[in-house]
Formats: sequence, C-alpha cells, structure tokens
Amino acid sequence: MKFENPTQHAHNAWEKASQLAPPPKPPQLQFYMPAMPPMGLIRAVDMRWWRYQRRRLFRRHILPLLAYDEQVLQDIGHCREDILWANQLPLKVDAIQALKARQKKCHVPQR
Repeated sequence: MKFENPTQHAHNAWEKASQLAPPPKPPQLQFYMPAMPPMGLIRAVDMRWWRYQRRRLFRRHILPLLAYDEQVLQDIGHCREDILWANQLPLKVDAIQALKARQKKCHVPQR
C-alpha cells in the first residue's frame, strides 16, 4: 500500500505493529496425563514465540519509520532516539510497549 501522506503511513505502521495480542493462558487441568508436557513449558514456548513475532512486527513496521524526517516522527509522538533505543532492548522486553511507556513518561506535563 502506498500512502501519499507520510504521517498517515506512520500511524498505519504503528497500528499494524500493535495488533498482535498475547497468547491466552493455558487452562488449569484437573488431572495430569504422564505423556503431557508441563503447562508451564507450553506457556513459556508460547510467550517466547509471541515475543519473537512482536519484535519481527516492530522491525518490519516501526524501523522503516526512521527514513522519515523528525517532523513526521514528532507527529506520531516519537523521536528517532526512542525508536533506536527500543530496537536495542532484549527480546524478552516488548519493544512496542516500552516505546508506549516511554512516550507517556516523556509527555507528562510538568508543573
């Protein structure tokens, strides 16, 4: 999709990167079958896969925004340094949520 307005493209990229919801928690079973893997292991594998997919979405949709100038990034509420900082976070930290939290912290009105 080709957008004429870079700000609109940036907003759409942010929405695409934010759309992946975390996997649901596995159900608590009343019994345990010996051939069944532990539910904690299943949850750990699910979360690791989800984190990998989130980081892939971040790199696919958010990192290309660095090609825009500072004004467009400012229009969507981020700066180049914040996006580069989020890209360097470890995989177990959700870069999109960390970027949102940093944006909220930076834009709190000071008295």
